[in-house]
Amino acid sequence: MSNDPNLQLALSAHSGAVSSELREQITALAATAQAHDGNPPLNDQTFIELAQADDERLTAVLAHGSAEPNQEELLGTAIAFRDSDSTQWTVELVVAPKARRRGIASAILQQLEEHVGDLSRVQSWAHGDHPGAQVLAQRYALSRQRDLNKMRRELPEKLAVPPLPEDLTLRTFTVGQDEVAWLAANAAAFADHPEQGGLTRTDLDARIAEAWFDPAGFFLAEAANGQIQAFHWTKLVEPETPDAERIGEVYVVGVHPAAQGKGLGKVLTATGVNYLLDRGMDAIMLYVDASNTAAVKLYQSLGFTVWDVDVMYGPTR
Repeated sequence: MSNDPNLQLALSAHSGAVSSELREQITALAATAQAHDGNPPLNDQTFIELAQADDERLTAVLAHGSAEPNQEELLGTAIAFRDSDSTQWTVELVVAPKARRRGIASAILQQLEEHVGDLSRVQSWAHGDHPGAQVLAQRYALSRQRDLNKMRRELPEKLAVPPLPEDLTLRTFTVGQDEVAWLAANAAAFADHPEQGGLTRTDLDARIAEAWFDPAGFFLAEAANGQIQAFHWTKLVEPETPDAERIGEVYVVGVHPAAQGKGLGKVLTATGVNYLLDRGMDAIMLYVDASNTAAVKLYQSLGFTVWDVDVMYGPTR
């Protein structure tokens, strides 16, 4: 229950994939929160899991109610998901801006705890390190464990692209041809990164099916034997209004361990940035672990600056 006696709140819990209608409601709620906060409250994988996860891997608690008279809508949700071989839940939470400070987050989390167990044992993303997330983390004895820097480049000038080694060829991704080779390269490049390195064919196909996917912005550096040595997958989600800022994203940059030390990260990043500039971007952003000092320095050398941070909270060690 909410601590606001004037707010009629109906909580519901769902295991596994939710209906298309609920996904649309969650998407709309996330878009409203992003417009208000400047950060997407849910990541891409969360939306994929909402569409395909089985009952053992996802639990969602949704709060429907009326923040205003006679306007019942989705006011908040907490989504917990986990890998099939993991016992630890990862939680994301979002509450509609107009309905905050009315006890909705507390009511949602109380119900979520009934389904996934002690919330002091979960890990949780706070996108933008919102003060409210800090309060909730403290309440459940979760400590700050990982900072994910959000970096941004607003310079209109294109980057100089260093030459590619002669034994490699630069081309773009071909749907129906490159999935297996790219997944192998991605797994090798991100072997120490469970989220990105664990991407499956189902995950990849789900992203390819998204409206924003464009193979023309998915660059591959390929060896003569067909092995992908490095890649840069760019992302562009068109804004909902014509006058809104157009922001492109350095979605994923990876280099196969066998090709490290050849400067391929810089070549592929510069290539993708220039592609996004050609598409008329006002700014380009990316995510990078704050602890990855080499990558942070590379992006800084290309004109990116840290502008915000996402925080992973987890069990106090």
